[in-house]
Amino acid sequence: MKSVRIAAAQTPEFPDDIEAALGFATRLSHEAAAAGVRLLCFPEGYLQGYFKDEMSARRVALNTDSSGFQVLLKRFPRSAPMIVMGFIEVSMGKLFNSALVIKDATAIGCYRKKHLLPSERIFTPGKDDAIFDVDGLKFGVNICYDTNFPECARRIADLGAQLIVCPANNMMRRDKAEFFKQLHNSGRGDRCRETGLWLISADVTGERDGRVSWGPTAVLDQAGAVVRQLPLEEPGLLIVDVPLRDDLISRHMQN
Repeated sequence: MKSVRIAAAQTPEFPDDIEAALGFATRLSHEAAAAGVRLLCFPEGYLQGYFKDEMSARRVALNTDSSGFQVLLKRFPRSAPMIVMGFIEVSMGKLFNSALVIKDATAIGCYRKKHLLPSERIFTPGKDDAIFDVDGLKFGVNICYDTNFPECARRIADLGAQLIVCPANNMMRRDKAEFFKQLHNSGRGDRCRETGLWLISADVTGERDGRVSWGPTAVLDQAGAVVRQLPLEEPGLLIVDVPLRDDLISRHMQN
C-alpha cells in the first residue's frame, strides 16, 4: 500500500528569537528530509513565540505581503519537506494566530485559527479553510483549540482531506497541565472517529514562568488510536507513515 511519510517536531520555545527558531527548524528539516519525510509540522506560534499580550504580539507579528517576509522565507531550506509552522500574523492592522504552509521556501498557504481561547482575545478569528496536497495525501490545518470543535474537522473532511495537521502550544500552569495531560489525545481522537481522518499534532516542551508543556506530540489514526507519541518533555522528531486511501491514490495518478 502506498504511504506518505509525515513528521511532527516537538520543540523548545524560542520567544522573540526568530534566529534561534529558524536554526532549530532548519536542523530538524534536514533531519526529516534525510529520513524521507514529505510533510513536517511545527508547533503553534513557533516562529516568533506564542505571545498573547498585544504589545508583544504586534512587535513580532509578520505581514505575509511584506518584502521582509519574502526575505525571511528564502532562509527556509529548499530541500526540506513541506512545512506547516505556527506564527503570529498581522494583516490590515488585525492580529491572527496563524499557520504557514511552506514548500521549497515559498508560502503556498496560510490558515488562521478559528476558535480562540479567552486568553487569545487579541487575535481575530479566521474564516477560511484550505486543503493542501503532498504526494497525494491531502490535508487541512486545525490549530490547537480548533480540534475541540467537530465542525472544524468536518469541513476538512468534506473538502477531501485524509489528515488534520495540528500545530499546538499547551504551555500551562503545572496543575492545569497535569489535568489535561491525558485529555488532548482523547478529544482529538473523537475528531478522527467522527470524520475518518488521521491527525498529527506538534507541541512545545519545557518549562517557563511556573508553566510546563507536556504536549502531546502524536499521530492518531482514523479510529482515534495513538499510533505513536514522543516522550513528554523531550524535544524530538516524530515520524510516521500514513497509508493513502485507494481513492486518493487513483486521483493522484490521474493528476
